[in-house]
Amino acid sequence: MSARKIVQVALPVRLRRLFDYRADDLERLPADGARVLVPLQKRKVVGIVCGRRESSALPLAKLRRVIRVLDDVPLLPKELFRLLNWAARYYHHPLGDVMQTALPVLLRRDRSAQPKPVYHWRICEAGRQGLDSIPGRYRAQRRVLDLLAAADGTGLPAGTLSSEVANAATVLARLEAQGWAEKVTPVPPATAGTREKPLILNQAQQAACTALDAAAGCYTPFLLDGVTGSGKTEVYLDCVARTVSRGRQALVLVPEISLTPQLIARFQARLGGSLAVLHSGLTDTERHRAWWRAREGSAAVVLGTRSAVFAPLARPGVIVVDEEHDLSYKQREGFRYHARDIAVKRAQLAEVPVILGSATPSLESMANALSGRYRHLRLKSRAGSAKMPRVKILDLNRLAVNDGLSAPIVGAIGDCISRGQQSLVFVNRRGFAPVVVCTQCGWQALCRRCDARQTLHRRSGRVICHHCGSQAAAPIECPKCQTQTLFPAGEGTQRVEEALVRIFPKARVIRLDSDVAGPPEEITRVLQAVREREVDILVGTQMLSKGHDFAGVTLVCVLSADQGLYSLDFRGPERLFQQLAQVSGRAGRRESPGAVLVQTAHPESPAFSRLEKHDFAGFAGDALMERQAAGYPPYVRFALLRAESTRSGAPLTFLRSAALAGRAVPSREGVEIMTPVPSPMERRAGRYRAQLLVRSKDESRFHRFLEDWVLGIEESTEAARVRWSIDVDPQEMY
Repeated sequence: MSARKIVQVALPVRLRRLFDYRADDLERLPADGARVLVPLQKRKVVGIVCGRRESSALPLAKLRRVIRVLDDVPLLPKELFRLLNWAARYYHHPLGDVMQTALPVLLRRDRSAQPKPVYHWRICEAGRQGLDSIPGRYRAQRRVLDLLAAADGTGLPAGTLSSEVANAATVLARLEAQGWAEKVTPVPPATAGTREKPLILNQAQQAACTALDAAAGCYTPFLLDGVTGSGKTEVYLDCVARTVSRGRQALVLVPEISLTPQLIARFQARLGGSLAVLHSGLTDTERHRAWWRAREGSAAVVLGTRSAVFAPLARPGVIVVDEEHDLSYKQREGFRYHARDIAVKRAQLAEVPVILGSATPSLESMANALSGRYRHLRLKSRAGSAKMPRVKILDLNRLAVNDGLSAPIVGAIGDCISRGQQSLVFVNRRGFAPVVVCTQCGWQALCRRCDARQTLHRRSGRVICHHCGSQAAAPIECPKCQTQTLFPAGEGTQRVEEALVRIFPKARVIRLDSDVAGPPEEITRVLQAVREREVDILVGTQMLSKGHDFAGVTLVCVLSADQGLYSLDFRGPERLFQQLAQVSGRAGRRESPGAVLVQTAHPESPAFSRLEKHDFAGFAGDALMERQAAGYPPYVRFALLRAESTRSGAPLTFLRSAALAGRAVPSREGVEIMTPVPSPMERRAGRYRAQLLVRSKDESRFHRFLEDWVLGIEESTEAARVRWSIDVDPQEMY
């Protein structure tokens, strides 16, 4: 048999290898990046062709055949195909699983790559003329024609009509046969004449835009380091507009779904061109259509969250990563990639510039900028006449607090309301109280499945574990001593909201956290209400700290700034400072001056003095020196081997065996294997967890060792007794 008649296929399985299949009976061999339907044990699966080979470890008689080629041309463009292969090697994850991540759910099945066309229904002139002559018994036809007549020239989708009229599909078929209604391809409304004019850029913005324009057509990584409100989005818009004008596509990543509506509106208002949106809030069909538009090039701009970094682009021109420091860019399960780092590699492979933007860049990006690997663009002041808010640190050791609120904060909120301005109260815990404790015997409401306390949600009368989701009715008396001496300790968003409603009964108070957020449309509704000044006080969690532009907010109150200050994770102080700086940046983004009040029991911490001066660069410089001295990232590479099991001792037993095997790997030189330890929260959702840290200063040796080590682990008998994963460049050390 000719060597080229054996194809290698990446399958959606957790094995780090390709599978050989015979293709000698196919009229045409599939190209790399095309999908094929192949047999796997007793089922049929969709895989991606990744090459050919001269021979197979299996005898030809035992090789199974490709059932069908699903794509005439590669579904994955060459640049994206190369990126996925690199990602599988870098993160030491099965290539088949990586390839599946880049496909919409519908394309992981045996179906056409091109989505079915979307049609709208439109009333014909004959339908308008015959509308009044329809007999009364044909109510459904009259209702459909009334709806179509009231619609504009683009018509209405069938789904809209089906929600209004029973058996709408049958009615539409009859109307089409009569010549009273017709199917048309919807055309986006023309926006060329109503495009928003670009704002006048200040000197720093103009310098950044000039540098970005000069880098068009070649790989150049930029760190756009701009204080909150400095107009980074205007720089993005200018760069994307220039890219689109050259006939290229732009990929724009945001960390949260809640940020997409406002960015979509900005891009559509400015560019007026075709925009494809990709995020987890879409249906499978919507995601498939957006993915296809990106691939065929009809979408000039592709905007989405983490997984959109794998969107196929016909003509890549620039990649933008907004809020590049955000933890949401790290995938925490399965294929544990970091979208920011993938974006940088993708830009390199596509030979296009990449822009990483943030007011508080990650220390990894800061180190790259300081070393010259990234070009550092700085926006040191706010756009227009807005000034940075004044930050004041409140010492909780000297202040009385009721429901988390000190007198200075209550007074400041009252003054803000009297001026007709808005306040934002930041509480990084949802629920009513994070601890339910008995003051008589010390009993606490603990989760039975996790090493964690349950949080009281008083409105629902439940205690809920925020780690595994288990819940129960809130106890009325102590289960241990049977006394009614239970006390809800600490403050969550619900408790603070109730307190503010009680203190300011005439104020319009609204809470935004994951308990009330619901679907993306609900988040958008709440945020729009804030922007339209329909809210006086907004209470929320970290959802409010990311990129939102609230013109009326002049006061930000941080009720507890100490969470993360002394974290077990070495990144705790960095994350805390970023969060505080970001949420502080919501204040005073227009002409009215802003103020920020931060409550802390540790006002002596150097981080707070840096925060008062808005000196992130100084904080980052200190933190990087500490990291370098301690041998931590970004100066050392980390990988975490994690294991979990329903049996308490199994994870540590597996990791000890893995560590022993790792020390015997020939390529271990220059790699340090630490002692396996239980995870900081050892039991979560009924499973016991442990972890093993591996680190090295030499990146090439680090990855060479991981490749050999992980393959050995996969083939070991111990690996089948636990659930394990390897996390390269972990962002959380637990």
